Amino acid sequence: MSFTLAIVGRPNVGKSTLFNRLVGKRLALVDDQPGVTRDLREGAARLADLRFTVVDTAGLEEVTDDSLQGRMRRLTERAVDMADICLFMIDARVGVTPSDLVFADILRKRSAHVILAANKAEGKAADAGVIEAYSLGLGEPIRMSAEHGEGLNDLYTMLMPLADAYAEKAETDAPETDVDVPENAGDIPDEAPVPTHAKPLQVAVVGRPNAGKSTLINQIMGEDRLLTGPEAGITRDAISLRTDWNGVPMRIFDTAGMRKKAKVQEKLEKLSVSDGLRAVKFAEVVVVLLDAEIPFEQQDLRIADLAEREGRAVVVAVNKWDIEDDRQAKLKALKESFERLLPQLRGAPLITVSAKTGRGLDRLHDAIMRAYEVWNRRVSTAQLNRWLSGMMEAHPPPAPQGKRIKLRYMTQAKTRPPGFVVMCSHPDKVPESYNRYLVNGLRIDFDMPGAPIRLWMRGQNDANPYKGRKKAPPSKLRKHTAGRRRD
Repeated sequence: MSFTLAIVGRPNVGKSTLFNRLVGKRLALVDDQPGVTRDLREGAARLADLRFTVVDTAGLEEVTDDSLQGRMRRLTERAVDMADICLFMIDARVGVTPSDLVFADILRKRSAHVILAANKAEGKAADAGVIEAYSLGLGEPIRMSAEHGEGLNDLYTMLMPLADAYAEKAETDAPETDVDVPENAGDIPDEAPVPTHAKPLQVAVVGRPNAGKSTLINQIMGEDRLLTGPEAGITRDAISLRTDWNGVPMRIFDTAGMRKKAKVQEKLEKLSVSDGLRAVKFAEVVVVLLDAEIPFEQQDLRIADLAEREGRAVVVAVNKWDIEDDRQAKLKALKESFERLLPQLRGAPLITVSAKTGRGLDRLHDAIMRAYEVWNRRVSTAQLNRWLSGMMEAHPPPAPQGKRIKLRYMTQAKTRPPGFVVMCSHPDKVPESYNRYLVNGLRIDFDMPGAPIRLWMRGQNDANPYKGRKKAPPSKLRKHTAGRRRD
């Protein structure tokens, strides 16, 4: 996972020029007039062998009201909070201004890593401004010229150790997925790995805005760690919290509410949604939180389908259950809708909770642990082949164009999520309906409800050493001996 670099500073110090140079395209407008950039602009940056995300921000103004400049400043401050590293640019020809002192103080408090750059430093006229930059107390400034590409080597030198640290952290935090099952593994299935404090169970809570995600996590933590309220869209970036929930070490990700793509207009909300999607990829179990008043809307289905496509264990939780009157009828309707609208998650746990009162949290915890155990499930090869014989007897594979498909044997290739390989003839002719028949059978017979199951059909023709080899041409001697044999 790459890091995010936010370029901040006063208007007209050269932020967009540097952004264009790092991205390698003229994406941001550049002009001598200050205040051209107003929104946040993201781009994929490239500096030597470093690959990272760079964010171009609006120029910082000393305004805190609701005017245009004030809103631009709040947007920039939000980008600072979300970025891993901040590059603070000043104009070396102008020197350090009172505004620079104010913004340096803000960055010192808000950002963990700040790199100081003195831009427009080509020529002797900028020497005084570069020396004056030391007074900001942000370390040694990088002397650079975004227009002419000077000082990028120094920037690379500063970013390199930070990039390595973020790469190590990402590798540590990333869950182990698509684990290969060794061919010589015994017939005894392995137990699911137990979460530890060094490697906690990673759970992401996702859903639409105002579904109660932050309230639920506060209830799990036992304290008000996250800001909540009746307004939708309070949470804006993915926040991870460590806790011991019923004795199980967990890292819980609170994500921003995800609306339909067409309704997401603000740049800030786009960043928030992308941050939430990234949290899903870092999770092992995804809790899709629904609102009991309006469950299974189109966006809920998309979020659940995303988690399944990413290969994560899914738990569906219905919040605000305390305000329901006819709970039995509502629960029956929910289960029917779940089976009809999300067939790819058939059998996944559907839990009713109340984040406000804390009711149903124990059942939610048990459902998460159960989904995690199924996600790590191992099935022996002997069991799989006995099961495959029974499935073929009950429903033989089709014979497209008169060619009978033979399923020879089956084995488990991966866990987290479970993945199975079936060796067969004509793998490209196996219809999708027969794949679904086998996957549904695996769910029922091996007790893997709701888990994303991967099934691959493989042919054995590739193992044939004579495949593609042409017949040897007849020898010159054979045409002379053929007539004698007839005689």
